[in-house]
Amino acid sequence: MAVSGSAIRAEGLVRRFGDMVAVDGVDLSVAPGEIYGFLGPNGAGKTTTVRMLVTLLSPTAGRASVAGYDVVDDPGGVRLRIGVALQEAALDLKQTGAEFLRLQGRLYGLKRGEISQRLKGLGALIDLGDALDRRVGGYSGGMRRRLDLAAALMHNPDVLFLDEPTTGMDPVSRARVWEEVRRLNAELGVTIFLTTQYLEEADQLADRVGIIDKGRIVAEGTPTKLKRSVGQDLIVASTRGKLNGAVERLRGLEAVERVEVHDGELTIATPDGARVVGRVAIALEKAGLDVERLTLRTPTLDDVFLEVTGNRLGNIEDTDEKESQ
Repeated sequence: MAVSGSAIRAEGLVRRFGDMVAVDGVDLSVAPGEIYGFLGPNGAGKTTTVRMLVTLLSPTAGRASVAGYDVVDDPGGVRLRIGVALQEAALDLKQTGAEFLRLQGRLYGLKRGEISQRLKGLGALIDLGDALDRRVGGYSGGMRRRLDLAAALMHNPDVLFLDEPTTGMDPVSRARVWEEVRRLNAELGVTIFLTTQYLEEADQLADRVGIIDKGRIVAEGTPTKLKRSVGQDLIVASTRGKLNGAVERLRGLEAVERVEVHDGELTIATPDGARVVGRVAIALEKAGLDVERLTLRTPTLDDVFLEVTGNRLGNIEDTDEKESQ
């Protein structure tokens, strides 16, 4: 039965494995057409959360709906309207890439002409060329990831779940996937739930980001809002010679909130570094300072991640899924 409202909604979502609580009361609301980035350290519960949302695991408590359908009451309704590309690609190694994609299309009820059209449209994304006519068993890890992503898109889903979609890809292939994700979202209005180990990926793609730690959402907001929450932009000027009133000049600039001096290095704190850095350069020139280097550092999602979890997000795989085996 369809439920109106958010494209993805979770209320008090809990999943236990014996005595271990992998997901502990997660509340989520993702609007239709939104790209939502989902981050978490090793074992935080993000993979278990995704598995519940895509109906691969049943919640222990709480409820969730995807594309307007309850994941427990109507898992079939959910599955018909979502595309899923998980960390472990479920591929038949004896099929060719084209055979695999055509089978996916038939399973979703697409007609032969529709399948051929979708294969053509996905060609630029998967970038496999003649490899589509080879058996999947001979594919590299990155090629398998691209094929699995194409399979998730065959039926033009309303909601797309991408679990670390670019892991193992080279920078060029990763850029192509980013471009396709943006196109799907902008042109087709596909809602995208993205888990990633690349903070740059979440920063570039996500409208909002949620960070999960120890089974709970510990931070949520736009990338800009989250980065602002942990600190200001810092403009650092390395100078030679006497300051000649430079500190006073800088403190008098609009949007400059703090100026510190240490060993000939000026640190200027501001909420808008991109707008202020030019003014700082002019003020230093008027003060007659010889500036050796002028740099702007803005807070990153890595800073946010460290602040709320105590960890830096590295090249890690979420292990909470192993508890479900």
